[in-house]
Amino acid sequence: MDQQHILCDEVLVNGGKTGLTLSTDGILRWYDHGNVLQCLSVEKEVLGVSMVGQQIEIRSFVEIDSGGFCFGCSRRSLVRKSFNFEPLSEDSLRNLCEKIQGYIDSLGRPKKLFIFVNPFGGRKSAFKVFTDDVKPILEDANIEYKLQETKYQLHAKEVSHTLDLTKYDGIICVSGDGILVEVVNGLLEREDWQAALKMAIGVIPAGTGNGMIKSLLDSVGQPCTAAYAMLAAIRGHKRSLDVATIWQGDTRFYSVLMLAWGLIADIDIESEQYRWMGSARMDFYGLQRILRLRRYNGCISFVPAPGFEDVGEPSSLGVESMEPLKARQHGYEGPNVELGSLSWRKLNGPFVSIWLHNVPWGAENTMAAPNAKFDDGYLDLIVMRECPKMALISLMSGLSNGHYVRSPHVLYIKVKAVILEPGSRTIDSTKEGIIDSDGEVLARGNGTYRCHLKSLMVYGKMQIVVDRGLATLFTPI
Repeated sequence: MDQQHILCDEVLVNGGKTGLTLSTDGILRWYDHGNVLQCLSVEKEVLGVSMVGQQIEIRSFVEIDSGGFCFGCSRRSLVRKSFNFEPLSEDSLRNLCEKIQGYIDSLGRPKKLFIFVNPFGGRKSAFKVFTDDVKPILEDANIEYKLQETKYQLHAKEVSHTLDLTKYDGIICVSGDGILVEVVNGLLEREDWQAALKMAIGVIPAGTGNGMIKSLLDSVGQPCTAAYAMLAAIRGHKRSLDVATIWQGDTRFYSVLMLAWGLIADIDIESEQYRWMGSARMDFYGLQRILRLRRYNGCISFVPAPGFEDVGEPSSLGVESMEPLKARQHGYEGPNVELGSLSWRKLNGPFVSIWLHNVPWGAENTMAAPNAKFDDGYLDLIVMRECPKMALISLMSGLSNGHYVRSPHVLYIKVKAVILEPGSRTIDSTKEGIIDSDGEVLARGNGTYRCHLKSLMVYGKMQIVVDRGLATLFTPI
């Protein structure tokens, strides 16, 4: 059966006449000067179209195999490429351009974006990433944008809290994960938070961690590059994202990535004193922390997901000690969950590490929670209570593929709600730990690195409940 066409006309390509068709499935077809059939998927490859003199210029992103192998897969990359066609009449020129543009418009792509660029994150390369990788693609796709440089911590949160969202079709963060977290927190504190959270957010990797965009691109087998991230944003596909509310008294923080206490948090935060080493600081300091392994007293209570009801021991502690979220004047109030009706379990320490994860990757090289889903309504809880040092070194080296969770020293389950009650170190009760969420130090206990600095919360009981599919992300498919 012949494919139905939206358009079918004759054009000149490099001086030779050929037919140009756009089928109803969105495929542009023509023959080049070597009489070889060429095809372009408008949805997957075409960025934009325009009239240049008497020609139609179609700008695209074409995937090529760039050679070599990485983890068993061929390396791929996206290359910007333009195709020029010369219709045989003025009417044909306008008609072809209108039909192709009409098909692009039918895909629901964003037309105007608000873009944050964080000049301080990661290797301080965000402006270079914007100039080299983001801006040219925006221009090719005919997308308008407004650029906002973040000037200080929480600047993106402040801007997101007051931004006129009616002017934009999405928000892009050229940064690591930190600006994304700020944007989500800012949107959740708006009076119109329900409508605001429908605004899709995209992340272009330009930071140290890049866990969210790595998780999104890896889920469809794409490499974590600015080009693939931009293509995901401009194609306009969206998906929902769970958001966890962490609260302590009147103070709350909204998390989209992870919470860590113990070994992982210590490495993440305390290794900052070796920032001059670059990414090697994590490995260097991680080895130090393992060789001088700390264990922490404490308790964690949780509501397990179906299939994990036998983990730990029954506990009424969670129900009795869960402090309700206090009402706010405006903004998101927190998950609407009857926690008292749920079955709570608990694990007592000492602990080497406790990790809560919302998405699979914590960083580009760290698959912390291989079974995590973006919008299943659960957090993945990874607990380590005891582990020999040599086994722990082996486990940490396996973070790049997630296989470490298979170890008998690792407990890996899904949970709906958590009460974390952190304690002191087992060998020195005068020293405590660090609690870290999405790169933000929530609490620094006594005797910790830079414990003199003020933190968002005190080192004590914290409550975490996840709300399903609250935020919206641009996604590859």
